[in-house]
Amino acid sequence: MVRLNEISRMVERAKTASAVMAAIPTSIKNRALNAMADSLDRGAKGILSANARDLAAARKAGVQGALLDRLMLNRGRISEMARGLREVARLPDPVGRLISKWTRPNGLKIMKVRVPIGVIAIIYEARPNVTADCAGLCLKSGNCVILRGGSEAIHSNRAIFRRLEAAGRKAGLPAGALQLVWNTDRRLVDQLLGQVGGVDLVIPRGGEGLIRQVVAKAKVPVIKQYKGICHTFVDASADLKKAQEICTNAKVQRPGVCNAMETLLVHRAAAVKFLPAMARRLRSAGVELRGDAATRRILRGIPVRPATEKDWSTEYLDLILSIKIVGSLAEAMEHIRRYGSSHSDAIVTRSKANAGKFLQGVDSACVYVNASTRFTDGGQFGLGAEIGVSTDKIHARGPMGLEELTTYKYEVTGTGQIRQ
Repeated sequence: MVRLNEISRMVERAKTASAVMAAIPTSIKNRALNAMADSLDRGAKGILSANARDLAAARKAGVQGALLDRLMLNRGRISEMARGLREVARLPDPVGRLISKWTRPNGLKIMKVRVPIGVIAIIYEARPNVTADCAGLCLKSGNCVILRGGSEAIHSNRAIFRRLEAAGRKAGLPAGALQLVWNTDRRLVDQLLGQVGGVDLVIPRGGEGLIRQVVAKAKVPVIKQYKGICHTFVDASADLKKAQEICTNAKVQRPGVCNAMETLLVHRAAAVKFLPAMARRLRSAGVELRGDAATRRILRGIPVRPATEKDWSTEYLDLILSIKIVGSLAEAMEHIRRYGSSHSDAIVTRSKANAGKFLQGVDSACVYVNASTRFTDGGQFGLGAEIGVSTDKIHARGPMGLEELTTYKYEVTGTGQIRQ
């Protein structure tokens, strides 16, 4: 039987613990993260046993391919989770960092200082590694975290959580700093999303369907990324050899992630020289091509399916690519504005003027010149780790690291000033 007051009690515990976490020394947080990493390594056998139960249930339900791979753990992946926690421990602590300070004419001294957000809820699907990744980032940034993973990975998540929570408590973290919603009943998610004044932020991690459900039901703030429809525009002045390398990497290196290229835009002046060799290279890598009429005329003899209106706004997360020929930089940017998801978009060009116009004119979280969109990642940006990639504009945008899991407050010191 589901106890619908379970979430309220969890939130109360987290809220109480958040006052302690906001002031806890960096040394204790780092000690806890390292202890949690060691505990994962020691408990690998038990975690794998729990994961085997989830895998068996998934196979019985007909899950296969990439979805099954996301669910699967092995000793290497458990080691990666542990290594990630140790890396977060080595990162600078953002809490208490001075952003700016100034003195007013009346003598008031004002400091703008980073502080934790408070209580963060993470709602995610069938990736058990998220349990460790999000726990580490939230705790290092001084937040309390309530985790709610998908039912597909419930045994794995429970096994990982047990190791993390026990090690963290033993190292000095307060009770309630790290919690897992043990029950898979979806009514508890709805209750979690309604904890106004208790939960300070919700971050959904998963497919677009999950994220839209969270946004529709949440009564508390949400940071989200609906999808990654990423474009690469090959300009008329592009170095075509460099463009081939960039486009191949952006589409093929790991097609099932949000920063992979989904649409290739090519300037009409470069299309005849660029597209045939590019198409053959992509086809040899197993990519299905879908193109507009102009693309299909140039690639006559190479299998290219007609692109539909739906293709331009589809996140394939697969070895499928849409191709469109445009007549100008302005047309390319208009296509990105109309169909893009404000995630990551790139231009390949030798024109400094066009590079500048693209950087200024494309309103995405990450905009690239002569580089692959696959770099949109906290680790690749030097943030050490990320809790996700936000396509929102308020509070956090792009790869979200420790700093994005904090907010700020003003500390004002006076000598008896009163306002006249």
